[in-house]
Parts: sequence; C-alpha cells; structure tokens
Amino acid sequence: MGKEPGLLVFPAAVVTLAGSGDRNGTLNDGSHVMKRFSLTAAVLGLVVSTGTAVRAGESPDLAELEARIGRSPTISDLVAYAYETNPEIRAARAGWRAVVEQYRVATAYPDPQLMVTYFPKPIETRLGPQDWNATLSQGIPFPGKLSKAGDLVQADARIARLELDKAVREVVVNIRESYHELLYIRQAKQAVKQNGELLDHLRKLAETSYAQDRAAFVDVVKAQSQSAQLQYDSILLEELEETEIARLNALLNRPPAEGIGPVQPVTLPSLAYGLDEIYRLAEANQEEIRMAETRLEKAVDKVALARYQNLPDFRVGVFYAGIGDPDVAVPPKDAGRDALGLQAGVSIPLWAGRNKSRVAGARAEVERARSMKAMRVNETHAQIRSLFFRLRNAERLVHLYRDNLLPQAAQAVEVSETWFQQGEGSFSDFVETQAVWYNFQLSLARAQADYGRFLARLERLAGRSLTEKEEEKPTSGEEPG
Repeated sequence: MGKEPGLLVFPAAVVTLAGSGDRNGTLNDGSHVMKRFSLTAAVLGLVVSTGTAVRAGESPDLAELEARIGRSPTISDLVAYAYETNPEIRAARAGWRAVVEQYRVATAYPDPQLMVTYFPKPIETRLGPQDWNATLSQGIPFPGKLSKAGDLVQADARIARLELDKAVREVVVNIRESYHELLYIRQAKQAVKQNGELLDHLRKLAETSYAQDRAAFVDVVKAQSQSAQLQYDSILLEELEETEIARLNALLNRPPAEGIGPVQPVTLPSLAYGLDEIYRLAEANQEEIRMAETRLEKAVDKVALARYQNLPDFRVGVFYAGIGDPDVAVPPKDAGRDALGLQAGVSIPLWAGRNKSRVAGARAEVERARSMKAMRVNETHAQIRSLFFRLRNAERLVHLYRDNLLPQAAQAVEVSETWFQQGEGSFSDFVETQAVWYNFQLSLARAQADYGRFLARLERLAGRSLTEKEEEKPTSGEEPG
C-alpha cells in the first residue's frame, strides 16, 4: 500500500522558479526565461514523492507510462503522463512563452521612419531644381519609459507563469480526485461481489429453511430483494466506473474508453499543519493570491508609466534633398549641389486634462488590484475552513467505520448465522446484519475516497503539501546551477 504524494511536492519547483525574485532582470533576454522553463519541466516530471522519477534534462517515456497506466498506475504515473499531454497545461505553457517574447517588443525603440518625396514638377531653387527629397528619422522615448514598460511585461510574464503553475496544480488535483473516486468505485464493486456471494448463500439457505418450516416466506422474499438490490448496485457501479475512466482519460488526453489498470489503495496521512498555519501557507503560496499580488505590483508600475507618458518624447533625423542642374546661362557657384540637413524634434505634452486622467486611472487600478487581492484572500480563508472541516469529518468517519463499526458488523454477521443455524435467532436478523455490514463497507470506502479528495483540494488552496512539514526556503530569482 503506497503513500499518497502530497500535491504541492510535485509543482513546488514551479513556485520557486517563478517567484517574486524574477522581477528584476529575468526577462532582459527571452532565451534566459525559456531555459528556466526547460529546467522547470524537467524538475516537474519528478518531484512526485512516489513512482516515476524524471531526471533533469530528460523527458518521461510516454510509451512506458502508457504501459504502466494500462497495467497498474500510481498517481505519480498519471501526473507525469498528464504533464506531457494535458491540453490545458500545454496551452498555459504556450501562453507563458508568448508573453515572455513580448518583453523585447515592449522595450525596443520604435521603428525608424523613412519618407521620400518626388516632385513631378521640380521646385526651382537658387542652386537648381529640387527633384526629390528624403527624410530618415528615429523616435526616442523619454529615458526610463521603455524600462518601465518592460516592468509591465515582466509582471504579465510572472502572471502567465503562475497561470502555468495553476494549470499544473489543477490537473494534479483533478487526477488525485479522479483516482480516489475510481478507487472507491472499484472497492464498492468488490464489496458488491463479496456480498453477492454471501447473499446467494443466504438465499439458498432461506429456501432450504422455508422448505423445512424453519423460515417464513417473507424471509425468502427479503433475501431475494436484497440480492436484486445488489444486482442494481453492480450495474450502477459498472457505469460509474466507465464514467470515471472517461474523466481520467480526458485529463490524460487519451480516448474516453482507453483502459486503466487496477488502482492501488494509498495510505492517507494526517495533516501536519493547523488551521492558522494553512491560512498563512495559502497567503504565501497559492497561485491566485500571488497573481493578485503581481497585478497589484503591475498597477503600481502603471502609475509610474503614466507619469512617464506625460513627459516628452524626442525625434532625430537626417534630411537629404536631390538638386538638379539649373537651366540658366550662368549657373551660380555650387549649382546642382544636393542639400543635407540634421533634424531634431520633441513632442509637447500639451493637454493637461488627458495627462491627469491617465495618472488618475492608473491609481484607480491600484486600488482595484488591492481590493481584489483582499477579496481573494478572504475567499481562500473561507474555502480552507470549509475543506478543513470536511477533511476532519472524513477522517473521523474513516476511524469510526474501520476501527469500530465494520469489525462489529462483521462479527454480528457471524454470530447471527450461528444463532440461526442453532435455532436461537431469526433469518430476518441474519439478512439485516448482512445488509448493515455491506453498507458499512461502502461507507468506509466512501469516507476514504472523500478524505483523499478533500486533502487534494486543501493542498491546492494551501499551495503545498500539508502532510509533511518542510522548512521554508527563501525564493531566489537566480537560476539554480
């Protein structure tokens, strides 16, 4: 029985590599960021605490993973496969790369302009007719404006990177939930099979006892109706299994009916953190909160950029005019010499109302971003509290059914059968204790699956594994060696 990997162990590398340390200088060259991405991809493939390990610089063997999925997959096998094939992750990955490439676009000088004028009827000048002229000019933004525009793109790149992290985590959570649900369905099918065999024995025993006047006809009917209920449950679980397999295959980008081998039960560890600690972890690690923080930083940068936009831009250029030979008897000195001139210009930010509104609008965006972050933190706290309760309740139910009710029900089935065979108990008591035992088996499997699902969701909100305490490591903007 394997131990379930904590959710945040898998994508933690993304959080570290995409942390706030990226703010200064990481996008000066898009290739640097893409190198960081390839490193993240390599680390991501392997940081699941059990199962497949992918070393840096290697890609997982999809054929081998496919074989393991058809044979007997672990959660880490499914996650490693989905990281390479899931469309949501691939779309987020491409979106991040697209934003990264915008840095050089935003921080580059505007294209120079070339203007050529041809005169069908040349303009006469003292030195001769002007046939054509050309102007080559280059705009120069006010110093600091382009670097501030680059800060906005850096913020967008950090948000896009967090969107990639979020997509990975969402897929991991959905895979874990689907894995536990499929495990529950298959455990329920096994319980149906075991109880079906027992009920078949009970039905034959009831019919024999009825023939011997040891049981009433209603006992025979009760055994047959219980058997019919199990047949219905078997059909229902079969269809539920097909539905859950289709859901899991959708996450893996596989055909809906593609087979998934037996899933193994996993140990469900207890939480290593208290509620207040989980609140703090979520505020520090959750992608949505970190994106809200980055949007707030971006809004502050927009205020600075708005002030820069109220400053003049410059323009320099070269003017050249082609002069023909004059049609005169005595041409002047330097006749026909082409003209060359240097140009310099400046924009005039004249309209004060527009400039003032630009800054005021940017400040309003700061306030909006600050409020959105607070709203996201409050929503996260409420969701954590709800999931924390549901997780604790599922844990209590697991202990209740596994340690108390289920053993007692199994013992009651044995006792009631013995009493019936000895003539000390009724057949109805025997059937009822069997039904209770069956329901307790389903309830235990349901509680275990719920615990795994709620743990995955809670770790999703906290932004890291909650079953093992880890020392906090400061994030660094430098790429690991």
